[in-house]
Amino acid sequence: MKRIAIALAALALAAPAWGVKPKDTGMKAVKNGKVTERPVDKGYASINEMTARGHIGFLAADELEGREAGYNSGRIAGNYVEAYLRTLGLEPWNGTDYTQPFEAYRIERQKRGRYTVHPDSIAKLKPVVHQRLPLKNVMAKITGKNPDEIVMIGAHYDHLGVDPLLDGDKIYNGADDNASGVSAVLQIARAFVESGVQPERTVIFCLWDGEEKGLLGSEYFMQTFSEPSKIKGYLNFDMIGRNNNEANPEHVVYFYTQAHPAFEQWLRNDIEERGLRLKPNYRPWDNPVGGSDNGSFAKRGVPIIWYHTDGHPDYHQPSDHADKINYQKNVDITRAAFLNLWNLANEKEY
Repeated sequence: MKRIAIALAALALAAPAWGVKPKDTGMKAVKNGKVTERPVDKGYASINEMTARGHIGFLAADELEGREAGYNSGRIAGNYVEAYLRTLGLEPWNGTDYTQPFEAYRIERQKRGRYTVHPDSIAKLKPVVHQRLPLKNVMAKITGKNPDEIVMIGAHYDHLGVDPLLDGDKIYNGADDNASGVSAVLQIARAFVESGVQPERTVIFCLWDGEEKGLLGSEYFMQTFSEPSKIKGYLNFDMIGRNNNEANPEHVVYFYTQAHPAFEQWLRNDIEERGLRLKPNYRPWDNPVGGSDNGSFAKRGVPIIWYHTDGHPDYHQPSDHADKINYQKNVDITRAAFLNLWNLANEKEY
């Protein structure tokens, strides 16, 4: 009952604040002689620190026991993000379901193999002693005016779980890794709904399972997605909530596919126009296949953008707690990424 009460409280806190007047962004348009707020600004105004604290605080709570993929704690996290996407009124990603169940396999643990979702590797493992991990991606979409073109945004929701043999804190809470990124995806999904307009391209919002065990969720999706050529861009979050250097709290690394210099120009323009408190380290990458779920897309030729705030001493440690998050930076990155995704979804060329 305690877990249920916490979940309901977190969902209530994170749900759209219908009775709250959005903060004036200063971005207005004139129509028929009247000043109006543009759709993109309505969405932008909905992204806020209170919602970030609600999502991250719940996902990184001790009661979530580290959200390990394939375990009950991971399933609770998956149910939470699915419930939130449903409350927004988004469509199921494939027209029928908000989840994509799948299984990962590896050789029994004495032989120290890695989990795999590749069908040929699984076929070789099934006749011998092996481990099987039940997993699920969670996805929802907004169908665009041109449904034959797709853009995607994602973050992994799993982390490292619990180590009962640790002396002291036994829970790998994963506030930065990657509750911070999940919060951004959920806030941006709400922002698109709040904008009140249909994007030009279909937008799919993705929460991946099994990243910590080898990019399993995003790799399974790309292995099984029937029309990858329709994907015109993928935006990834992995660890967007901490300061690598406390003397430079606005630091963020901005990886992007080098063949698309517009991705860098978008962010430069938005930081200047919106007054975002970010100092990006721009890293164009010819083939950005490493680091996180962006790799599953990049190696198949999909243009990517990836936000990351660099390493810190609490990375993959039980001390990665929600009270250490720089919420202002998390919110400003979320706002910047919303504008990125808006461009990916609506710009004719980039």
